Amino acid sequence: MQMETTDDEKRKAAAMKRFLLILSCVLLTIGHCGGPLIMRLYFIHGGKRVWLSSMLLTGGFPIILVPIAVAYYHRRKNQAPADPPTKLFFMKLPLFVASAVIGVLTGLDDYIYAYGMARLPVSTIALIIASQLAFTALFAFILVKQKFTSYSINAVVLLTVGAAILGLNTSGDRPKGESNVQYTVGFLMTVAAAALYGLVLPLVELMYKKAKQNITYALVLEIQLVMCLFATIFCTVGMLVNNDFKIIPREAKKSELGETTYYVVLVASAIIWQGFYLGVIGIIFCASSLLSGIVIAVLLPITEILAVIFYHEKFHAEKGVSLVLSLWGFVSYFYGEIKHSKERKEIKEKENNKDSTPDAENPQILPNP
Repeated sequence: MQMETTDDEKRKAAAMKRFLLILSCVLLTIGHCGGPLIMRLYFIHGGKRVWLSSMLLTGGFPIILVPIAVAYYHRRKNQAPADPPTKLFFMKLPLFVASAVIGVLTGLDDYIYAYGMARLPVSTIALIIASQLAFTALFAFILVKQKFTSYSINAVVLLTVGAAILGLNTSGDRPKGESNVQYTVGFLMTVAAAALYGLVLPLVELMYKKAKQNITYALVLEIQLVMCLFATIFCTVGMLVNNDFKIIPREAKKSELGETTYYVVLVASAIIWQGFYLGVIGIIFCASSLLSGIVIAVLLPITEILAVIFYHEKFHAEKGVSLVLSLWGFVSYFYGEIKHSKERKEIKEKENNKDSTPDAENPQILPNP
């Protein structure tokens, strides 16, 4: 009877994890497709504050307090009288320090990414960021000993080749009035942003593995809160040094969007990007940093299509080929995961059946009828 309860709890936990994975993919899709578009909207219409844009990438972190408060209320409501007092936060000091350090790295990556976004069109940014998958795979192999199957290797190769094909016609997307030096610096900064975030994702996974406490989704939200807090502090210091707070009101009045729309764009940017980060950490919690990198990579061509629709950027044949390769890589990865999951399940069932079968070398002696 106890075994049935345990199996039931495992099924519920697996179902919840699948739900969280789907929710995280949805949040990541909204954030990754909408974030670059709305950030570019700011720069297209006269915005020039790079530190401000980088701060908005994580500045929406107070939103995370809502699910944390809801989870706390739920725990407190279902608490038995004999249970110890309900904790609002579970995070211990070592995990807090690790989250803070990764948060500072995220803040640096935010600035580098925003600098590139100020110089390059969305379609070019997307193809450069696709190289992030290769960096994520490399660092995941080094830091968390990520195991690769033929399907995951195939997915990485297809997505990387897709990004390379996109690069064949990059020069045609160069913004008007952009100097060669500005374009080159923006290009290199974006590559650096892809490499740094390719390191951040496996670092988060490594932090989960090395944490000396049980990693639950509630704790994952706390980790995200701390990471975004320190990333925002890092970028806010940059804003103070760059006098952004004094210039923002003047920039809002001169903005081609209009003063009210200018502030709406800033707030919307902070909210949408927070969805991106919640999606990333959720996928790492439910699966791995490699899967997070693959989902980001497969969304890049979709971001390009949206850039063509909303900003009338050119869509060459190379981008169509890249889209097909990216979708192919995405399907390849998930087919491999489903197949590998079935194989593990079959092996486990065989082991259970073997344990429950009498030993062939010592058969039971049954009485004659």
